[in-house]
Amino acid sequence: MTMWLVLTVQVIWPGLCLAMQHYPTTWGHYDMCKSQVYTDEGLTWDYMACQPEAADMTKYLKVTLDPPNITCGDPPETYCALENPYMCNNECDAATEELAHPPELMFDFEGRNPTTFWQSTSWRKYPKPLTVNITLSWNKTIELTDDIVITFESGRPEQMVLEKSLDYGRTWQPYQFYATDCLDAFTMEPKTVHDLSQFTLLDIICTEEYSRGYVWKYDKTVRFEIKDRFALFAGPRLHNMASLYGQLDTTKNLRDFFTITDLRISLLRPATGATMVDESNLSRYFYAISDIKVHGRCKCNLHANSCVFEKEKLSCECEHNTTGPDCGRCKRNYQGRAWSAGSYLPIPKGTANICVPNNIGPVNCECFGHSNRCSYIELLNTVICVSCKHNTRGQHCQLCKLGFYRNASAEPDDENVCIDCNCDPFGSESDRCNGTGFCKCKAGATGVKCHECQPGYLWDNGCKSRVCDNELLRCQNGGVCVNNVRCQCPPAFSGLLCEKPRCESEGGCSSDSGSDPGLTQSPLLLLLTSACTLLLTRL
Repeated sequence: MTMWLVLTVQVIWPGLCLAMQHYPTTWGHYDMCKSQVYTDEGLTWDYMACQPEAADMTKYLKVTLDPPNITCGDPPETYCALENPYMCNNECDAATEELAHPPELMFDFEGRNPTTFWQSTSWRKYPKPLTVNITLSWNKTIELTDDIVITFESGRPEQMVLEKSLDYGRTWQPYQFYATDCLDAFTMEPKTVHDLSQFTLLDIICTEEYSRGYVWKYDKTVRFEIKDRFALFAGPRLHNMASLYGQLDTTKNLRDFFTITDLRISLLRPATGATMVDESNLSRYFYAISDIKVHGRCKCNLHANSCVFEKEKLSCECEHNTTGPDCGRCKRNYQGRAWSAGSYLPIPKGTANICVPNNIGPVNCECFGHSNRCSYIELLNTVICVSCKHNTRGQHCQLCKLGFYRNASAEPDDENVCIDCNCDPFGSESDRCNGTGFCKCKAGATGVKCHECQPGYLWDNGCKSRVCDNELLRCQNGGVCVNNVRCQCPPAFSGLLCEKPRCESEGGCSSDSGSDPGLTQSPLLLLLTSACTLLLTRL
């Protein structure tokens, strides 16, 4: 099932500026592309980096469901409440407007009573998995500026994956995994966004924070936390946006992380509210979504401050003599130097990097004071700085040499703009670091310069792994240390040191599991089991 959700056809951003000024995360800077100024030569243009304001991007998307017949109501169905299997008075009928739950209700106006929502068919083919892919496509590159928020009406799913595409759905990569048990569902240790640092911001994590069952029936939302990731550079209240802009300007992978053309919500297992599925009443289990929020802006490479929606397509209104859907190339006859994206630096106006006429030739020697010589490369039809100093490099000496990183407190023309990474030669993978000076550590190493060891590792010209050993019996609950690097756990336990009972819940292990929880966790029995296992491994 595919449909376009077109609510407005107009210039998207300028009218939103005043209404959104109180949001520090909407990146309210860079709203002008140029202004007229008086110089000794008279009235001329001063060019600046610019970008559109952030807006609700769900107004301009196309939604696709897979399988296409997964929406309820054809044929009509009666549903039971998850919390009460005997209350079965909810109907879904695609032919009756007040009883239909089509996909567009995931994006309509919120606040109505009763709440409107999309709903899937029930889990009537159990035990075959009830899976749904919800794909949101913009046919345009956009940059995310706020949390992605999905509101469920039927209990949050027990397993789900949020994925992104940067090439219009040709390839996909995960953004985040969600599960009630990350180890069981995706063989990943559970984490939250608060476990991330500047160095691990791009890590893909599995979180259990948004996958609770019906006991928490008023917890309806699932989030992908964009603002918390911004806060790693801009501070908890996002007041230091200059730091974030600087990182986005110099770290392509970071900018790409917040850039998408498509999103895919893969629903893998619905809420059940219990450890067992009630096979006698499968109409209790389904998916229902009342709202999806995606805030962002058109990506225009800092060459446009507005974006229009025409003929079911978003396009940047390009400035700086650029053209294309993303302002990604120079206009004809304005190729006097190679096209380049605008730059956030120096803050607050940035650098426009305008396209210049073909007949200008080798001029515009912009090197931020790190070189006083430029060269015109005829083959590339562009001007580059020669012999960049102060550990800088790049066409305009705007980047740091490998092994150095940008000093966020220094201006682009400061001689100390690039700082030595100083990565530990034994603990780090190379002498290079990220934009904030964090080196990429080898397994087991940690610290800004990779000069320390994580718990379970010992320093010996680098960090050597000793997660466990059979002398100290670090593996718990009868686990056996394998090659000093991992614990092999008995079936009833999991975790790095076998410290987590697999059947752990509020009521303890269920009585039908075939064992006595009290006996399984007896300290005497655990000691005997561990001793026997150790003895057997030495025979």
